[in-house]
Amino acid sequence: MDSARSPADHALALAIEDTGLSPTPKEEPRLLKLIARNLVPGAERILPSEYERLLCDVRRKDWAAQLMNATRRAGELWVGKADILDAVGRVHDPRAEMPLLRSTLDDTLAGRLREMGHTPRDVLEAVQADLSDAGTFLSGGQIDRLAQIVASAFGVEDTGFEAELIASEKARREEEERIEARAEARRKRENERLKAWEDSLVGFDQVPTILHCTPREALRWIAENRLPVTRRTPQPDGTEKFEFDPEILKRLRPQLAEWRGGARGTPALTGRKVGNAVIARVAALDRYVAHFRTARSLKRRITLVTGPTNSGKSYTALNALANAESGLALAPLRLLAHEFRESLLSRGVPASLATGEERIDFPGARHLAATVEMCPFHNPVDVALIDEAQMLMDPDRGAAWTAAIMGVPARHLYILGAPDCIPLIRRIAELCDDPLDEITLERKSPLRAASAPVRLRDLEAGDALIAFSRREVLDLRAELLTLGKRVAVVYGALSPEVRRAEAARFNNGEAEILVATDAIGMGLNLSIKRVVFSALRKYDGKQTRDLTAQEIKQIGGRAGRYGHHENGIVAVLGEAGTPAHIRKMLAAPPEPITELRPLVQPDSDIVRAVAEEIETDSLYGVLVRIKRAVLRADDPNYRLADMDQAFEIASALEGVEGLSLTQRWVYAMCPIDERDNGIARLVGWASDHAAGRRVPPPGTGRLVQPSQAGREELERAEKRHKRLVAWRWLSLRFADAYTDKQTAEDNTTALNEWIEAVLRQQSREREHQKRGGPGQRPGGQRPGAPRPGGKRPFGKGNAERDSGASRDGHGARNAKAAKKRGRGRG
Repeated sequence: MDSARSPADHALALAIEDTGLSPTPKEEPRLLKLIARNLVPGAERILPSEYERLLCDVRRKDWAAQLMNATRRAGELWVGKADILDAVGRVHDPRAEMPLLRSTLDDTLAGRLREMGHTPRDVLEAVQADLSDAGTFLSGGQIDRLAQIVASAFGVEDTGFEAELIASEKARREEEERIEARAEARRKRENERLKAWEDSLVGFDQVPTILHCTPREALRWIAENRLPVTRRTPQPDGTEKFEFDPEILKRLRPQLAEWRGGARGTPALTGRKVGNAVIARVAALDRYVAHFRTARSLKRRITLVTGPTNSGKSYTALNALANAESGLALAPLRLLAHEFRESLLSRGVPASLATGEERIDFPGARHLAATVEMCPFHNPVDVALIDEAQMLMDPDRGAAWTAAIMGVPARHLYILGAPDCIPLIRRIAELCDDPLDEITLERKSPLRAASAPVRLRDLEAGDALIAFSRREVLDLRAELLTLGKRVAVVYGALSPEVRRAEAARFNNGEAEILVATDAIGMGLNLSIKRVVFSALRKYDGKQTRDLTAQEIKQIGGRAGRYGHHENGIVAVLGEAGTPAHIRKMLAAPPEPITELRPLVQPDSDIVRAVAEEIETDSLYGVLVRIKRAVLRADDPNYRLADMDQAFEIASALEGVEGLSLTQRWVYAMCPIDERDNGIARLVGWASDHAAGRRVPPPGTGRLVQPSQAGREELERAEKRHKRLVAWRWLSLRFADAYTDKQTAEDNTTALNEWIEAVLRQQSREREHQKRGGPGQRPGGQRPGAPRPGGKRPFGKGNAERDSGASRDGHGARNAKAAKKRGRGRG
């Protein structure tokens, strides 16, 4: 052997002679390294089979690149990197060329497709859903090709069946196009009707002529609320321009003699009434409190219990509820509704459960635990409690709290919340004409700011680290795992079951540290010793802003649990803020509420009444009129809630024939995620429902081994879970169309268990050296901060692309996010 050659060089030369397989110049350096590692000390050669294996290892990267280029050129967007890596890993012939590589990929893809569903149709829909998750939508030709591949994967030799599958998909696309065309035509017709009516309005100067009265009389009748002002337009000089519906004015003529005689009261209009003011009276949103007749018929008494976190508010009200003959507990989250029910059961009180997607009926029970949106308005009870009353100010869900507080038919109502809600509750009690008692509680354990900032590496068992996006939570989790910590996580996209399981891991010590968004501000019993903020700014859907004092109190107040940690400590990471700022925020008085008008929105009764009044069966037309006419922006008592998502769903549903107005309204209230193509999916479900077809529940898709899951797989599973939430919500309202509840339950359970298994992965295999040591990124970046062009660690050594930060802020990404995630309807 030439002494100038290394043993690896010599072994390579012999292997080439034995096999006739020569590496390219580009392959040779890496191949030599592998041979050196595998060469037995003292041996001159490696076995030909071993050489071929090593050469395959070297060539797999190039094979993968060839397959990736080929599939992209062919438009096969459903072939992922994982499919290609799996396929090249199965190739063991270093002589392999494209035909063998392609054949192996086809076999690999077929196996993966068979795992995704029981039928070709299920798989086709699952693949399209996965692609839409990433914002990818297939053309008609691509869908045809995919249908052929799916049919082949299931071994369907009958080309007629394959043709049927393709034809079915084509028919579905054509139906979608017809639905959209019909929707556009109906929206245009409704808009034209509205514009024609608005163009017919007249100014005040024409009122005396139409009514045959003097201007002075007309002004007096307006002041006495006899003449309905259809539209009020603010003018630059601070005045308002009044406009009137001439048809309504003409119908008032017979009453003029009575008005001139001095009789008072709102006129009773006869004939067809389509004016804004008339619709406002029909909808009754300008006197919303009167809408809840059962509650108004009772002599209600309200007790407002306020105090910071860990002050015993729920305990006080639950005792009163348990001692009552009948009662109702309303919670902001499904998870909390479960906890209220369990609290009643533990006190020996039978209780049922009602949430948006779940019912548990306890025979003979006279107590009910429910989410706020599920409040029953017609069955009187002795005692009710409504939790987290500060949610009245939430732009997305505040109207549900308004309705519950004004309408719950309880003789004694306990309202629980932070001190900030006091002025708004006083205003609502005044509107309801209900007597109000106020109880203020103090924390059971002291809460104080830490004396010094905290480093990430110094976090201890019992700490909760707070971030403000899903992405940052997972970044911080990865950093802490690198530091050898055991971590649990909680963020808004996780289901209540998974959140509860993660909380249990933290509480029982299986996880030392909890990394969470501000979603922990309500709904979980957590044994937290210290709350540590990773940032003191958050994106609220419109802008990145400083946390308010109430937010710091609400989140920081989770520290220190009575009977577990006698002192609660609130701290901040050193690079995010100072202890002095935390101390100042904890001591700050409640921020004044400048807007004391509660949020309101219509319900199905109001929608039907307005539709009858304007003689339409178009939900879009009804909501347009409500949005423009029912509640003036300057109404002294109420504000109309944000109904953008309901409006968008109603607009899309205009093209679906065969659904009643009430059914459309139910669909408009369904909890969906618009970012997950939720409206289009909902319209498809509604179309099947209207056609008398059963709507199958969403599947779980392919669930890889938890240890192999990256962020992309985790986010995809979270989205599938949200689809199941929407399906189960609809199944409780349209049982004839959404029939397969057991499969939906099984899929939900499977996803929950898989997501929890992924989060349980406590791998500590991290590239310490590449990051400059524990807790430190190259270039001095803060742990968890993004690196330009970098990838994120997750799970067992995986580095997956983050497909987008999902802002939480109580589980919301932006101002519409709570709605997009379902607006918390249980």
